[in-house]
Amino acid sequence: MKTKQKGYFGNYGGLYVPETIIPALEELEKAFNKYKNEKDFKSELNNLLQTYAGRPTPLYLANRLTEYFGKAKIYLKREDLCHTGAHKINNCIGQALLAKRLGKKRIIAETGAGQHGVATATVCALLNLQCNIYMGKLDIKRQELNVFKMQLLGATVIPVETGSQTLKDATSEAIRDWITNIKNTHYIIGSTVGPHPYPTLVSYFQSVIGQEIQHQLAKTPDYIVACVGGGSNSIGIFYPYINSYIKKSKRKPTLIGVEAGGTSLLNGHHAATLTLGKPGILHGSYSYLLQNKDGQTQEAHSISAGLDYPGVGPQHADLKDKKLVTYKTISDKDAIWAFKLLSRLEGIIPALESSHAIAYLKYLIPHTKKSEIVIVNLSGRGDKDINTMQKLKKSKIPF
Repeated sequence: MKTKQKGYFGNYGGLYVPETIIPALEELEKAFNKYKNEKDFKSELNNLLQTYAGRPTPLYLANRLTEYFGKAKIYLKREDLCHTGAHKINNCIGQALLAKRLGKKRIIAETGAGQHGVATATVCALLNLQCNIYMGKLDIKRQELNVFKMQLLGATVIPVETGSQTLKDATSEAIRDWITNIKNTHYIIGSTVGPHPYPTLVSYFQSVIGQEIQHQLAKTPDYIVACVGGGSNSIGIFYPYINSYIKKSKRKPTLIGVEAGGTSLLNGHHAATLTLGKPGILHGSYSYLLQNKDGQTQEAHSISAGLDYPGVGPQHADLKDKKLVTYKTISDKDAIWAFKLLSRLEGIIPALESSHAIAYLKYLIPHTKKSEIVIVNLSGRGDKDINTMQKLKKSKIPF
């Protein structure tokens, strides 16, 4: 195992990976630093974000949701309106363009809820790249629609039957593939996790979310709320506002990340990594991690496949320690409630991931003023979760 203390965010991040991967990571970092400032690359990226992904996404004033809670104005950043139905496309376009410039014609990715898998398969179809997606067997059952979409787009979906058969195990298998095929393969990691430079470049490609808000809203919002699994949609919306804390600006929003509280924080069936985890190493990075008493990675649980991950991006770990972002938890039960609430009040069916952020309004809004503004990142739409919700409705679980 080769380790390098490089790319840290405070005490977190770095490269804890087999030595065979180091050259590819260094090549990727060099390419990223070169092309992110190159005129042709930026032009191609921005053009695809606008004409293909559908950016900028609207900042929508949710009037009925605002009336329901009766205090601060609630805006939704409509990442669910992006092509493929979530924010994931932003990062996939950026990384695929880097891969082409590196001459890598084979793409691999991991996926939990399937949105990153669909976005990766979509971009590979667009750019004529071979695509293999690793997905846990349990998640394949939960996300049948997205699996079919990936296959329709030409991707090979590879079931992972080890461990918990969820996102953590899919990521492990993708890394094993990458080690074996490092010369011709680029691994598009879907979140701000993994070894350096992945957290940095994913944050960069997702920061368009927060940058757009700064142009769409005349005043600085009072609160920004986003769900946190690996952490890409939340970093994307928080990113441009973190400087206001660093520069000690008088006008800065309260940033709130919402983790999956699962069925209970007491029984271990949750994915509350930043709330109950401890620093450790997972998938090439040092960050907060759910661990048992022996230091082994603990299985995570969430009704949302996209939040069902026992780690978190190193930026979030650093932001937690520096108290620049407040991290909270929302239970499966509250997420189900929010899923139904937004659907019926606004005619918008949210992803179960995003439902966690919506649900936190129940606890936040009573402490706000009518003059204040709250923005919730609606990171994805709920098409992919309809089967899950239908099964819940037929079961004894309250829906």
